[in-house]
Amino acid sequence: MSPRYAIYYTPPPFSALARFGAGVIGYDCFDAVEIPYARLDGIDPNVLKLMTVEPRRYGFHATIAAPFQLKGFSEDDFIAAASAYATKTAPIPIGRLAVGAIGMFVALLPTEENPKVLQFAAGCVEAFDSCRAPLSAADRERRLKSGLTARQVELLDRWGYPYVHEQYRFHMTLTGALPENLRGDFRHALAEAYAPQSGDTFELDAISVMRQDDAGARFRVLRRCRLRG
Repeated sequence: MSPRYAIYYTPPPFSALARFGAGVIGYDCFDAVEIPYARLDGIDPNVLKLMTVEPRRYGFHATIAAPFQLKGFSEDDFIAAASAYATKTAPIPIGRLAVGAIGMFVALLPTEENPKVLQFAAGCVEAFDSCRAPLSAADRERRLKSGLTARQVELLDRWGYPYVHEQYRFHMTLTGALPENLRGDFRHALAEAYAPQSGDTFELDAISVMRQDDAGARFRVLRRCRLRG
């Protein structure tokens, strides 16, 4: 398999937010290394490791443009395009984050919605669409099995991902899909662990170019491009 690339939001590597997220999933996507897991009240460390397999593959992030293979662009071309885009784009206030549920997952979610975030994500998807190879038949079939709406299928076929434009929701995933009996424990434990930062505000101040070498590899940051517009 050829490498896959993505545009994510990753917080500054030495920030409290980055350290929190990396500690929960046990992986630092900047240095591409495993790190010690955070201690969560009431959560067995082995259960934490098992329940964070999926987010560990992607690194602590918020998706902006979902993973795809390149077509007609080299890696250097793609990084240059992302850097150029960032210089023309202004940072966007996000505000405070809180631990919450998104489907069967636990994630950090903005406490207030900002329509500019939705516009920003849609703009990125459109700007980098020319770099994207078409979705394979196998990947399309896999997505369809997740029970998409008609609108989400339409978006999948046009943009290669169903959760874009009005279907997009900014979130920073902390767990994989949790069994129902564990969701409450994880939400409580993660909310307690995040409490010291719960009053912090932040902004979407950069886009990160991510690379996954093959299907079994984890994503890592190639370049974090500051928004300077």
